[in-house]
Amino acid sequence: MNLMAKGPLTKRPAWRPFFKKMEKNGIDQAGLAEMSFKGFFGPMVRLALLGLLTGGFLALWPGQAWAIRLKELATFEGVRVNQITGYGLVVGLNGTGDKDQTGFTRQSLSNLLKRMDVTVAPTALKVKNVAAVMVTADLPAFVKPGTRIDVLVSSLGDATSLQGGTLLLTALRGLDDQIYSIAQGPLSVGGFAIAGQAATVQRNHPTVGRIVQGGTVEREVPIRWQGKETMTVKLHSPDFTTASRVAESINEVLPGAGARPMDAATVELSVPMNYRENLAVMVAELENVAVEPDSIGKVIINERTGSVVVGENVKLSTVAVAHGNLSIQIREGQNVSQPDPFSPGETVVTPETDVNVEEGADNLLLIERSTNINDVVKALNAIGVTPRDLITIFQLIQAAGALHGELEII
Repeated sequence: MNLMAKGPLTKRPAWRPFFKKMEKNGIDQAGLAEMSFKGFFGPMVRLALLGLLTGGFLALWPGQAWAIRLKELATFEGVRVNQITGYGLVVGLNGTGDKDQTGFTRQSLSNLLKRMDVTVAPTALKVKNVAAVMVTADLPAFVKPGTRIDVLVSSLGDATSLQGGTLLLTALRGLDDQIYSIAQGPLSVGGFAIAGQAATVQRNHPTVGRIVQGGTVEREVPIRWQGKETMTVKLHSPDFTTASRVAESINEVLPGAGARPMDAATVELSVPMNYRENLAVMVAELENVAVEPDSIGKVIINERTGSVVVGENVKLSTVAVAHGNLSIQIREGQNVSQPDPFSPGETVVTPETDVNVEEGADNLLLIERSTNINDVVKALNAIGVTPRDLITIFQLIQAAGALHGELEII
């Protein structure tokens, strides 16, 4: 193909994807279509084409490369998940159920049998194949009766494993004590526990199981949806800058909405008249609004696992760091002192302790000022320390005032 040829470009099939990409980015193609690559704007067009072919076309328009849909950043008022719980029994266990001392399991089994016209005293029941459990589930918004949902089953007594068990019909209720779902079915347990007289082998957590599609919705959660004059968008991560950007993006899509940030977590907008009886269409449009979120520079530290996560906006000022490793080894031993043959002495056992202390002789390292996350990573890797040592270094850098970001220890 001769890229230097003159003539209308829109008539060439090979250029159609290029112009479609232009239209998506709000660029008028009317004049561009008749341009010649040899004209005044030729270098500009070739640059745009090069970016398109190399996958970097969006980089020519800042703010679009890292934009995220609003549905990943926020939820709409009234659209929420509700938790429901219930108490039930798991049967069919291979001797791994509750012990006979678990009174509520025996009482529950006795009550269940009584409803089936079988009268048995609780004290006469053996429950090693039965386990009392709590059943929990998340009820999504707008879910309709008959919809199947996943349920989580957790042991309530002293059962050692729920593997191979079946949950009997259990009613799941909300905080208003209304039944919203029922659950029943065989459990899927992602672990096991095998015990002998002197040893036990366990993998994962065998006292918690899941029933995929094991719950059936019986009641819909009432949500006032149609006819609303205003709507609130709630951000998952409160941030004033992100809230302002969300309001600006909504106003670009719905000019009459008058979206405005109320605080760092909520954006309020007026519902246009043509959408008040059909909010689903408006919400569908708003969910796909592209927003570039902002966030606080933050370093998250988990001392229990030795994990460190550094946020994108974290920056470091110039600081010098020296981290020495201190290693202490203590060895205990025993020496036996025996007297000479036929002497009146006694054999004596004396303790012997060997202490070895080693301290690393690390030099003082200079960490240059970091303006982005790549510079931070390079500077920290230059120190050459383990993640657990990095936890201490971050704390010291913050104490020195050289860490520009929040340090959160969880």
